[in-house]
Amino acid sequence: MAGSGEQAVRTRARLAALLSDASTAALGAAGGRVAGVYLRSSTPRLLRLSVLVGLPGRLFRPWWRLHVDRPFPVADAYRLGVQVVLPNATETMRRYPQLAAALPFPFGSVYVPVPGGDEPLGVLTVLRPAMTESVDELLDRELLGRLAEGLGAELLGLADGDPDALLWDGEPLCVRPPVSPPASVAVGRFDWDPATSSVRADDRLHTLLGLRPGEFEGTDSALADAVAPADAHRILAALRETAEGKPPCAPLSLRSPDGTPRLLDLCPAADHGAAPTVGGVVFEPGPAAAAEGAADLLPHGVLCLDRLGLIVYVNEAAAGLMGRSRDQLLGRELWEVVPWLSGPPYDDHLRGVLVSADPVHFHAHRPAASPEEPGEGDWLAVSVHPGTDLLACTLVPTSRMDAPAEPVADVHVPEDTVAGGHSMEPLYRPIALAIALTDAVTARQVSAVVMQELLPAFGGRRLAIYLLQERHLYLAWETGFPQGFLAPFEGIGLDAHLPGVETLTTGRPLFFESMELLATAYPGIPLDADEGARAFLPLIASGRPVGSCILGFEGARGFSTEERTVLTALAGLIAHAMERAQRYDSEAALARGLQQALLPRRLSTHPRVETAGRYLPGTQGMDVGGDWYDVVEAGDGLALVIGDVQGHGVQAAATMGQLRSAVRAFALGDRPPDEVLSGTNHLLIDLDPGQFASCCYLRLDPVTGLARMARAGHPPPLLRSPDGRTRVLDIPGGVVLGVDPHARYPVTEVPLEPDAILALYTDGLVERPGTDIDDGIAALRVRLARAGAVAGRRGGRSLAGVADRLTANARHAADRPDDVALLLAARRAAPAQGGGRTSTRSGVVTPAEGLARRHRAV
Repeated sequence: MAGSGEQAVRTRARLAALLSDASTAALGAAGGRVAGVYLRSSTPRLLRLSVLVGLPGRLFRPWWRLHVDRPFPVADAYRLGVQVVLPNATETMRRYPQLAAALPFPFGSVYVPVPGGDEPLGVLTVLRPAMTESVDELLDRELLGRLAEGLGAELLGLADGDPDALLWDGEPLCVRPPVSPPASVAVGRFDWDPATSSVRADDRLHTLLGLRPGEFEGTDSALADAVAPADAHRILAALRETAEGKPPCAPLSLRSPDGTPRLLDLCPAADHGAAPTVGGVVFEPGPAAAAEGAADLLPHGVLCLDRLGLIVYVNEAAAGLMGRSRDQLLGRELWEVVPWLSGPPYDDHLRGVLVSADPVHFHAHRPAASPEEPGEGDWLAVSVHPGTDLLACTLVPTSRMDAPAEPVADVHVPEDTVAGGHSMEPLYRPIALAIALTDAVTARQVSAVVMQELLPAFGGRRLAIYLLQERHLYLAWETGFPQGFLAPFEGIGLDAHLPGVETLTTGRPLFFESMELLATAYPGIPLDADEGARAFLPLIASGRPVGSCILGFEGARGFSTEERTVLTALAGLIAHAMERAQRYDSEAALARGLQQALLPRRLSTHPRVETAGRYLPGTQGMDVGGDWYDVVEAGDGLALVIGDVQGHGVQAAATMGQLRSAVRAFALGDRPPDEVLSGTNHLLIDLDPGQFASCCYLRLDPVTGLARMARAGHPPPLLRSPDGRTRVLDIPGGVVLGVDPHARYPVTEVPLEPDAILALYTDGLVERPGTDIDDGIAALRVRLARAGAVAGRRGGRSLAGVADRLTANARHAADRPDDVALLLAARRAAPAQGGGRTSTRSGVVTPAEGLARRHRAV
């Protein structure tokens, strides 16, 4: 067991080293300021930020976790498996308004999927200054792709067949970007093997430490004593932590035996055996110390932060303005020692300067150091100037007259909430949620947005949304609660003494910092095993009650004034979205009924031909669509037609109805396929609805099996032979209907063998955003081959089952962007006695059924 634990530690350290190296390399390839890698987590369809280079982790907390279905570039790159490049803020706002609202700075970004088999392992992400020139000139996208491919190969090798080894569920590892020291700085390098404690130093390190050949023993203890004997224990501890995947956030500040300043930088290096080695760099700043001495003499406050927010320099004036000594500030994180200079809007300023590389200027209010200190504190004019490795900040005292009219000191996040891991961004969170809710039209979509946007922002783990119907509350969505726990609350009346009811009837949100407090306020209320906090929010839209929203948190926690205010405001947004969704659901049901009424209730059949049709409306938007199919008697045979009118809405449906009637009239006259399409084309042009349509029409002779086909801009039919071979009928065609009055539609003759299956379909069945339609057609061809084989084993009479299997994926898709229509036809070998035709309301008739009905009619 101990051996397996050590192996897990080594694997984790190696994983951290691989991710850090890839992110750092991506910075150079994309000219970036910030880089990181998202990996899959143990929670399905949830990505977690594993490594972040060049930005303090707390400033990126709202994006530590991302659901793959969220409208964010990271999710799109992962889900679609393609690079996403956003050159500037304009393109970001156009394509991803939620991201632009959350990061309102001029920056560009690149997102590259990390390949790993059937689906990506994660996404390599780089944020960089905005690009105004050609993206291809400024970005080496091929190099970024190779970096991601190399990382994917390394990760798969590290996992060694265990995919769980690559899951990331913790906080991101924050890494300093590589520092480019001045040319005059003395530098030496070494590698340390933790398994043997041996150190391999280069010649420059020997020179820097003043060691002659043979004087260095080559151990970690000898190295620590030679670099900084007074801090040897710090050096050895840092070496061990780096080997475990936890390198220092900043170089260790040390002193040589003669007092010369030295810096030691450590990072995980290559895996040379049982454990990864640690690489180290020792350098002496040299003239930089003189520069610091000059800054000490300036009358204004000056401090420098590294790219992870660590204070690496502060002069006496700055220390005095911040109310701390230099020793209290140096080597500490800014927000740890100066909490009043953290939280929104200050976090936004720091994010902006770190990401966009533009300086920022703002006012900050330093509160009184203690209740006994007179006055309200000081106002400071703050300027932050970005550099490659550091941020240079100046602090200048200013009067209240020059400060903002609204004090900003009251909006920072309290220290207890930051330390507890519940940091939030109240200034833009309502905006981000509002933007996301604009795309949610059903109650289910609204609930999904709340789960994806609201829970991560506040550290929530559980969500329940109840909607009001006839003075009772019914569960519309839940996540995170134990199975069956919420069942007793289903259909609860408004007279019940429960927090979810009383928050709605009183209109006041209820916050409980622990389950103990909840039980005290509501004796006897059922409690789940979780002891966490709860928030009950009323969903009220325009003064009308809509329902209740319940948020659950792991562990007890407090709710700051800002959190309570923002949660209450967000509840109002959710209520309006839910009210809109309820209207949508009822109107969508009416629209679906209209669509079904426009489709044929009966499909004409022949005793030698079995047909099956399926139609699925799109789930995005409630407009009726323009897809249709039909089977019509045509002389001694049957005419099969399928079509798709461009667009949605009443106009598309009306045009579809007219085209269906026209095609049916031409078919009843047994006109050839080319004349049917030409006549329909002229009719659509004469109608001039401003729309066009694709169509595939064929006339089938049931006796000979000859099918004469013509198509107008429609996807090609598929044919499955009785022996299981399935192919695409790439027959020549003309342009879509309604465009060219002189269009011609050539006719192709295709023999249809007994028990062969012919499939006509619309593009909604094979086309998906970000994928090639040819790939979708190829996948449908494979499914037809398999479904036909299943039907053959069951007696060859289950064409309806084949249709169900071909539309199963689309039927179960939560977001179906387009309508789907499918029409199948199979010619049967058994001869029918007496011929004749019949009809069925279901669109499926077997030869035996046709003969039986005909016999009863006689």
